[in-house]
Amino acid sequence: LRQLPHDRRIIVLALLSGLPGVAVALLLLFVGDYPPRVVWTVAGGLLIVWLAAAFALRDRVVRPLQTLANMLAALREGDFSIRARLPEAGASDPLSLAYVELNALEEILREQRLGAVEASEILRKVLEEVDLAIFAFDEVQRLQLVNRAGARLLGQPAERLLGRTADDLRLADGLVGVAPRTIELAHPGGHGRFELRRNVVRQEGLPLQLLVLSDLSRALREEERQAWKRIIRVLSHENNNSLAPITSITQSLQSLLERPERPDDIDQDIERGLGVIRGRAESLGRFMAAYARLARLPEPVLAPVRIERLVEGVAALETRIPVVVMGGPDVVVQVDAD
Repeated sequence: LRQLPHDRRIIVLALLSGLPGVAVALLLLFVGDYPPRVVWTVAGGLLIVWLAAAFALRDRVVRPLQTLANMLAALREGDFSIRARLPEAGASDPLSLAYVELNALEEILREQRLGAVEASEILRKVLEEVDLAIFAFDEVQRLQLVNRAGARLLGQPAERLLGRTADDLRLADGLVGVAPRTIELAHPGGHGRFELRRNVVRQEGLPLQLLVLSDLSRALREEERQAWKRIIRVLSHENNNSLAPITSITQSLQSLLERPERPDDIDQDIERGLGVIRGRAESLGRFMAAYARLARLPEPVLAPVRIERLVEGVAALETRIPVVVMGGPDVVVQVDAD
């Protein structure tokens, strides 16, 4: 009996449960003093009612199970539009309670799926907009995810990059070694120094190595541009501070020379004015020379230097607090100690 399908097992059990009563009724019917026509008519009706009751019982048991199976299959496929209809009696019996719980489960799964879709969309938008090259490789180092900045760095559309190995993309070195660190890269979409960061994430339960590359050259260029803007602002301010009095004194001296009757102390005024002009010009010259020396740093003079002595000299610059230099290997390198 256990090897039969569930619906057939229900029919067999229903027939077996009604078999004693039907057998007794038929026995009494055939041993009684009844006309044959009445006996066969009643016996046929009894058998029909017996079979109909068994099949009706099977439908009452199997049909709700089929409904539950269909709803669970729909939930597994991500279809949350199907809901179980409660009987008119309400949620007072176990089957109705099962329908209520299944409808509640469907509502929870629908909200979770909606939240997951929204979160995935937000994550996709963020990955596309960030100015970082992001790559995700599976266990065999095949590319499974790349954002717009990563495709731009490699100089190819994302559709042609997915599924290729890290060796093909010349990114295999980024999947080994310490992280974070700075590396040199040369790709069609960019070259220079990049900061490498690496982490492990999971997608559908499978681990992915997440590789993030940040272009340091662009940041350094931006810092250089800001530094030049500050230098130009300082130079402009100093030039204006020197040229303004020079212009004013020059105009005053010119007006003195253009007078029809020159004052007696005009020589002293001209001498003082020229002295101020000379002083401001010399100050401006010294200021510009200082910036010129800064722009022309001397070439390094390489010589063998012991690292320990160099570190001790640097530590000696700190005079506010005591600094202790711990000993290490005696290493000599070719550097400019200055």
